[in-house]
Amino acid sequence: MHRQHFSRLLDQRVATRSLYREPLTWLLGGAMAFIAGALNAGGFLAVQRYTSHVSGVVSSMADNLVLGDVSATLAALASLLAFIAGAAHAAWLINWARRQRLRSGYGVSLIEESLLMLLFGVSGAALAIAPAFFAPPIVLLLCFIMGMHNTIVTKLSGGLLRSTHMTGIATDIGIELARASYVNRDRNSKVAQVRANRERLQIYLLILGAFFVGGVVGALGFSYLGYGFSVPLALFLFVLGLRPLWYDLRLRWRWWRNSRGAVPHEKT
Repeated sequence: MHRQHFSRLLDQRVATRSLYREPLTWLLGGAMAFIAGALNAGGFLAVQRYTSHVSGVVSSMADNLVLGDVSATLAALASLLAFIAGAAHAAWLINWARRQRLRSGYGVSLIEESLLMLLFGVSGAALAIAPAFFAPPIVLLLCFIMGMHNTIVTKLSGGLLRSTHMTGIATDIGIELARASYVNRDRNSKVAQVRANRERLQIYLLILGAFFVGGVVGALGFSYLGYGFSVPLALFLFVLGLRPLWYDLRLRWRWWRNSRGAVPHEKT
């Protein structure tokens, strides 16, 4: 029987059929959405941009291109590429760990993300000294972090959940609400009846609410504590990713010790 540990879902991807029935999915999905909302709010207070809003980045890139603002167009393009790079990097780590038969692909990604988040906190001092110089690389750093963050939950859930993409979450909520309100008048029809997945609707509502609450807490935290508020956020991600990494390290150490202790048979 599996231990109901909060970070157990990080050991391997959850089966799709049991995703919405897994209580730990609710905890992990809500926690990751909360962190994303808090970091998104902190990034806006730091550089006046929502770094998880890729749709807005692409729209601004198109608008500025038409208006002839080349520098703004290139800045938006760089933000988009940074987000994609973060997503690709996290996916590469997870795929590599899976190919190596390791359980710590998600854990290592979270630990690396936590260190990058601490780097964002440290960069606050530099931003106060020369905002015009340090703001662009900080925007790219935040976009990279957001790309990693969203990819971890996406890969973990098999593409069914997102932690930063609230447009998709809101769309899914609307779809499930439409199904829930639909009246199947002809119950003898050969066409399948419209049924809502209430467990899916509930977890989507949880993620949307957690992102909003995280945004409120992040805005308050960064407003009153400054960039130091990134420390508890980073610490949470670090602790969350530590368990699967520790499992792999212990297992590899055990294998290495057993292989060292093995004595080859002498030929007769």
